[in-house]
Amino acid sequence: MTKKLVILGAGISGIGAAILGQHKGMDVFVSDYGSIAPKFIDILNKHQIRFEQKTHTQSEILEAELVVKSPGIPDKVPIVKALKAKGIPVISEVEFAARYTQAPIIAITGSNGKTTTTSLIYHLLKKSGINAALVGNIGFSFAEKVVEDTADVYVLEISSFQLDNTVDFHPHIAIITNITPDHLDRYNYDFQQYVQSKFQITKNQAPNNHLIYCGDDSVIKQHLDTHQVQAQTHAFSLKKNNNSSIYLSDQRIEIHNEWQIDVNLFPLQGRHNCYNAMAAVMAAKLMEVSQEAVETALSSFSSLEHRLEPVATINEVDFINDSKATNVDAVWYALDAMTKPCIWIVGGVDKGNEYEAIMELVQQKVKAIICLGVDNTKLHQTFQHLQKPMKNARSAKESVEIAKQWATPGDAVLLSPACASFDLFNNYIDRGNQFKKAVEALLPKEIT
Repeated sequence: MTKKLVILGAGISGIGAAILGQHKGMDVFVSDYGSIAPKFIDILNKHQIRFEQKTHTQSEILEAELVVKSPGIPDKVPIVKALKAKGIPVISEVEFAARYTQAPIIAITGSNGKTTTTSLIYHLLKKSGINAALVGNIGFSFAEKVVEDTADVYVLEISSFQLDNTVDFHPHIAIITNITPDHLDRYNYDFQQYVQSKFQITKNQAPNNHLIYCGDDSVIKQHLDTHQVQAQTHAFSLKKNNNSSIYLSDQRIEIHNEWQIDVNLFPLQGRHNCYNAMAAVMAAKLMEVSQEAVETALSSFSSLEHRLEPVATINEVDFINDSKATNVDAVWYALDAMTKPCIWIVGGVDKGNEYEAIMELVQQKVKAIICLGVDNTKLHQTFQHLQKPMKNARSAKESVEIAKQWATPGDAVLLSPACASFDLFNNYIDRGNQFKKAVEALLPKEIT
């Protein structure tokens, strides 16, 4: 008898899971409570997969033997509660895809840095000749790649939301870049729930697997002190100590006494990128990539869009797009990397942010603050005592125009919002793109 698979949510991961389910001979039904993008409707029709949109037909969904849920759907929504009440398994696309591949998985999670680390690992592997696939939260469906069945290793960026619905998932190499408060609205404003979610990545690992983690992160260290991990552990740190497997020493990335790599080979600057580089180098070494190949690949890696991305220099003012910085810790790293007086564009949908951790950096490095959001009350209340110029903006264009008025030669204008984007933009990508478009609109005026 054909197994009935229901997919909740028809985004990138849901469509991929639907294609994999059909490929495995399942009876697939896709249900999205919102509207399905036309491009995804075309794919579903091409594969003759049944679907519905703008509703959840409970009678049909509750006939499922297995449900793959979009990471964006919370467990508290009625349809998920009904499924769990009936004992129907609800899993993530990552869990589903991993069940159908024997290829090693390198999985990267963390509050910040995971996209850069994931992209860098993929780059190191590909440049060394390994047939790797880049998948997961970075924008490529893991399940759809598994259907192709051509990769020798999967490099997977995985969010806490995706980890929440894993059961047997066990990557060969797991990486936790850091853990700082984020998405607390999804975890009942309980930081420990969020920490537990991140550590799902290593829950099922065996002694022949590896966990790479930031040895300078007190939250990770505290959890490891009180919870047993089966995998072999490898800490990365900005300083050499008894616990660090990979560390910085005299501007070199060192792995024990085996490897020494000049950190300046890596084009991305800032201590956060030192951490990202160490995590990626450690993963590459565990995958038996040579030091020579790593050094060559490191030097050719370029910055990622929306992550401290240089947009333009206009009248000796640098405009920098860090729209991906959707939490306070990410902003800390961005401000820490600034070497020029900074006009800071911040704001959006607050996720329970506590700004005390960046207060000193704002005092030292920020000359003016532009609040880009619908409700900027909390930002004004938090930073007004610093007595820096503050002004509200309701669009990326307006924020750039204000920044242009305030900036003087030698300044930097930094979009690093610390917040989600959904009040004024579709997502952080849309926010970053609108910012870049507004900056680029200044160029003809400045160079004519």
